[in-house]
Amino acid sequence: MALTVLPGLTPTNEPPVQKSDDAAGYYVLGDKLVDAKAPTGPISERWTTRKFENRLVNPANRRKLNVIIVGTGLAGGAAAATLGEAGYNVKVFCYQDSPRRAHSIAAQGGINAAKNYKEDGDSVYRLFYDTVKGGDYRARESNVYRLAEVSANIIDQCVAQGVPFAREYGGLLDNRSFGGVQVSRTFYARGQTGQQLLLGAYQALERQVAAGTVEEFTRHEMLELIVVEGRARGIIARNMVTGEIETHTADVVVLATGGYGNVFFLSTNAMGSNVTATWRAHRKGAYMANPCYTQIHPTCIPVTGAHQSKLTLMSESLRNDGRVWVPKKAEDCDKDPREIPEQDRDYFLERIYPAFGNLVPRDIASRAAKYMCDEGRGVGPAIEEIGPDGEKRMVRRGVYLDLTDAIRRLGKDKVEEKYDNLLDMYERITGENPYEVPMRIYPAVHYVMGGLWVDYELQTNIPGLYCAGEANFSDHGANRLGASALMQGLADGYFVLPNTIRDYLADGPFPPVDENHPAVVEAKQAVQERIDTLLSINGTRTVDSIHRELGSIMWEYCGMERSKEGLIKAIGLIRELKKEFWTNVRVLGSAANINQDLERAGRVADFLELGELMCIDALNRRESCGGHFRAESQTEDGEALRHDDEFAYVAAWEWGGEDGAPILHKEDLIYTAIEMKQRSYK
Repeated sequence: MALTVLPGLTPTNEPPVQKSDDAAGYYVLGDKLVDAKAPTGPISERWTTRKFENRLVNPANRRKLNVIIVGTGLAGGAAAATLGEAGYNVKVFCYQDSPRRAHSIAAQGGINAAKNYKEDGDSVYRLFYDTVKGGDYRARESNVYRLAEVSANIIDQCVAQGVPFAREYGGLLDNRSFGGVQVSRTFYARGQTGQQLLLGAYQALERQVAAGTVEEFTRHEMLELIVVEGRARGIIARNMVTGEIETHTADVVVLATGGYGNVFFLSTNAMGSNVTATWRAHRKGAYMANPCYTQIHPTCIPVTGAHQSKLTLMSESLRNDGRVWVPKKAEDCDKDPREIPEQDRDYFLERIYPAFGNLVPRDIASRAAKYMCDEGRGVGPAIEEIGPDGEKRMVRRGVYLDLTDAIRRLGKDKVEEKYDNLLDMYERITGENPYEVPMRIYPAVHYVMGGLWVDYELQTNIPGLYCAGEANFSDHGANRLGASALMQGLADGYFVLPNTIRDYLADGPFPPVDENHPAVVEAKQAVQERIDTLLSINGTRTVDSIHRELGSIMWEYCGMERSKEGLIKAIGLIRELKKEFWTNVRVLGSAANINQDLERAGRVADFLELGELMCIDALNRRESCGGHFRAESQTEDGEALRHDDEFAYVAAWEWGGEDGAPILHKEDLIYTAIEMKQRSYK
């Protein structure tokens, strides 16, 4: 295949890579990619240099430029507020009834920043190193260093906005530790950090709404991207109250729509979280990068049965003071944990990983908990589970997170001060008092490290289409460290995107796009035809039943552990389920008003396509790295085994068409400021 020059990319002189026998027939291999905008030189100077080199837009010209931002979480809300303050005309969209309901509000534990307030050896470089290592050396080093570099500014910005971070007795901001690090760099506001940070961004956003620089569209869902002459020029959105299909055009489009964890049906994400905005962009040509990189969070309230529609996260911050254990003997699993003596408890994280103990990264803690339960030492009520062989089995999926030692050491009042809302939430859901009985936790889908491919400036391979926050792939590699999601969202929104998007906008304003332009008409017709099709199938299955079945397939075969055999099986099952969806789904109601069934149907249709690509990506990556664990690639003691000679690259997938195979482009990961090592937390 000839090498193709794409916007923001340059081809290499290397020959096209060859197709792998392991995945023959599942995808086509494309070109090698190089991010043409990736800066060179000393890593500590790259961001400063790039900011200076990027062109400016004078204030008078900013008033002539129009920006669309989809999503009002930390990345989208911060970007809209910042660009509005700078003088651009901004339209911001969210499907919720208020930006305050963005899923960023659910983050609990904290936000990382390299301020070294504890004088325990932290630095920008150490945050950079911990993040790259935590991601198992599968992230771009320039992007990660920039994230670490701007982290300190985030805290100052948020304090100025009035975010009530926890403080020490003397008035200084307090810090706590999170998984994957040996320093205290996480700033927090009890167990409500995401909520408080989002309120800060929301206030800044609403100030610009009042000033007239930002126009806000709530209860609007983006259903298509408008691409005119190769550039992103707007979106098609459905007014979720009236059902009207609306056209909105601009000079540039920013997607900040979060992650796609709900492809698993059961996850810690809000019920409305979806992939539709980014998937519509993908189908228009934007590359989807590393889609199989899913984060399984180790501290969630365990599943209790098939009646559940979502899972509840318990903040990783609890692992600061809580000790994770299971009984040493399977026969003790039925006992009240308070009756199991110390010598009969297995504090397995402390035993296996003595250097980090209960604060190992999320992927490692999650797999360790799974193995304990697989051995028959899980705790809590037994639930019915369908195994890989299709047979039903009764299993216990839970381990203890015990605060007893912390209460004894610090006193109940101090523990309550740090975690009261989390522990109150746990008691409300389970009916158990965590101050008296050890909490039960088990891993669940939480975050995704994959997302739209972006260059160093957060622009996708479609000119004029930018992507920020969890919706892009750029900063976390194969596993995100705890408290880094909020850091990336605010870094992208407040500090990165406003400095990079101006280089593109310096060429504007671009010629206005009329609603009668063929590309606009085509996009609007595609949305209407899709809605009409969904409503006309009139089958026998509910949208939720198909979504639940997809989630079961994804969790079983593309969850905490993957294998070649299982992934091939999953791809076949998803393809069959997709046919079932488009021939037998039943969508109630009409498109002329509020219709949540229709909304869910469109999202599940996209999840079906995404799920297949995730499995293809996981099948192609014949190594274990971070949250992607291939059973065929592990060390003698069961740890993830990378293959840097074959897979030290970003997998950037191009849409292959309705009936075509996806096309894999590879962007090599090259490290100049850090040495690639086999990851160890022992």
